[in-house]
Amino acid sequence: MTFLGILAAFGGGIFGAAIGGLPAFQVVGFFVIIGSVAHITTGAETFYGVPFGILGPHVGGFASGVAAVAYAASRKKIDSGRNIVAGLMGLGSPDVLLVGGIFGIFGYGVQWGLAKIPGFGASYVWTDTVALTVVISAIVARLLFGKTGLFGTPAEGVKRYSPPSATRWVPYQSSSGQLAIIGLGVGLLAGYLAITFGAAGIFLSFGLAAASLIFLQFGVQIPVTHHIALPAAIAAAVSGSLIWGGVFGVVCAFVGEFMACTFLVHGDTHIDPPAATIAPMTTLANLLAALGFFSLLPLP
Repeated sequence: MTFLGILAAFGGGIFGAAIGGLPAFQVVGFFVIIGSVAHITTGAETFYGVPFGILGPHVGGFASGVAAVAYAASRKKIDSGRNIVAGLMGLGSPDVLLVGGIFGIFGYGVQWGLAKIPGFGASYVWTDTVALTVVISAIVARLLFGKTGLFGTPAEGVKRYSPPSATRWVPYQSSSGQLAIIGLGVGLLAGYLAITFGAAGIFLSFGLAAASLIFLQFGVQIPVTHHIALPAAIAAAVSGSLIWGGVFGVVCAFVGEFMACTFLVHGDTHIDPPAATIAPMTTLANLLAALGFFSLLPLP
């Protein structure tokens, strides 16, 4: 951590708030694709410092926009604290952008601290510290600016884990059949990229899934899959098995829906289901690899 890094994180947070959380994350996706292609073609990994650094999801690439819109809603400047699509520059409120900058610094510091925690031996990190920082930042924003509590407050007569279709996170993706099939498909695809291209393939699978979310801006009903692709790619890479990638993909799809009902659906600010899935599922994949589980149960 450096003073210049803190200043840059502040600027990145303002940028993320200005264009909105989801658009900022889509930018991350495109940068990750560029970095992955550069890695595959030249062997250079330096470009990853852009989408996972100051413009990373934990700083200006998502979390700052989430916090800023939560603040804006608490001040009645916008209708919903969960509107991560809106570009907040249009509100004409410098204080909203300032909150984004403050949370940019917060995310920068939290991720720096989390990254200092030792992993599972020399080969396996203990979690995805960027994703975990996104979750922590969103929880802080909920507690500061929300009114529904950490886990939200289900409406009268609504069960937490079986809400009406209209209020689900991604309604057209939420049925068991849809989750299982998209989880399997994305898990196998991400696993193939990881096994074929190594670390670059892991990042490429994430970048493709993240960048594809741009179509949500135009009302296209595409799936949200970066929380499926990334852990599945990691599982495939550490196990050497495409099938394990598919298995992790299916599990991640259902974990994402569980996280949505736990933190997002009944709340008034955004706590990100994908980030809340990526962090523990990355831990699980790496822990199983470190324990030798995949060697004991090898799959093709």
